[in-house]
Amino acid sequence: MTKLEFENTTLTQGNISDQLTSAEIGKIWVTFLGNSMSRCVLRYFLQHVDDVEIRNVLEEALQLANRFTQTITDIFVRENHPVPTGFTEDDVNLGAPRLYADEFYLHYLKYTGKAGMNIYGIAVPLMTRPDIRKFFTDCLDSTIKLMNKVNDLLDTKGFLVKPAYIPVPKKIDIVKKQDYLNGFFGDVRSLNAIDITHLYDNVQNNAVSRAVLVGFCQAAKLDQVRNYFIRGKEIASKQYDILSKLLRKEDLPTHTLLDHLVTDSIVSPFSDKLMVSHKLDMFSMRIRTYGNALAFSSRHDVAAIYTRFIAEVGNYVEDGANIMIDLGWMEQPPQAADRDALTSS
Repeated sequence: MTKLEFENTTLTQGNISDQLTSAEIGKIWVTFLGNSMSRCVLRYFLQHVDDVEIRNVLEEALQLANRFTQTITDIFVRENHPVPTGFTEDDVNLGAPRLYADEFYLHYLKYTGKAGMNIYGIAVPLMTRPDIRKFFTDCLDSTIKLMNKVNDLLDTKGFLVKPAYIPVPKKIDIVKKQDYLNGFFGDVRSLNAIDITHLYDNVQNNAVSRAVLVGFCQAAKLDQVRNYFIRGKEIASKQYDILSKLLRKEDLPTHTLLDHLVTDSIVSPFSDKLMVSHKLDMFSMRIRTYGNALAFSSRHDVAAIYTRFIAEVGNYVEDGANIMIDLGWMEQPPQAADRDALTSS
């Protein structure tokens, strides 16, 4: 769907005089901030990319981020709603030297694309205004198409580490005993396909996150911010090792680390504000992926690991939010009226 077709079929349909709901405001607000950040990151990546095919997917990703932020701007302006600041020219240094290799860009797009699809997918059923629901449907559909291109390119270039292959069952089995849930004591079953899926996904996320943080550690200007990234790198490394060990224990492959795709540049392409916000967002999404994995875990030891990880990442996210607040970087989302304050005024 072209931008013109999308605008003609989306923003002019439905009763657009209806006031935006809190869910609609919240989701488009978050989408604006995330895509304004993506615009900065992708514009910088495009300054340092040699592979033509990788350049093409980066350009497509940037076009999507531009389209999403412009559409949201139009919605907010029409609704007489303040347009968020998000991230601007001040948050990116396009003249900075290369910080990441071309291959890294594909892993990064997959890493952030999964987060975007999560936000858009949850938004669609919550939207009650037809134009806003169509907007998020377009966001989701467009991001899925981009992710398919990224996966295909990772595969054709030999960069794709696939999840493990397992034997095809000879018959349908029914769980007969509660020891199927064992993880610490007694007979412990092998990992099933669902366990492996979430282990692989979270190992992959930690591998990419660690590489992002290696670069951010080198580039950060403030000691407080650099120390925060060092701690984040240690968390990603530890969690990567623990999850990978579970796979290797059963002779299953794990995702490789990507640190070798980070250059030795110490010149920051991004503001400290953007980099802290980036990791705050992505670690927040990690809580969701761990929670999803926990919900599907049927082995006690694996579930316990995810529970511990959620608490650890939650503490890290809170500390990042405190840094953002202390330094005056955190933009406040729209909120409900404070009835107590209004009553007492």
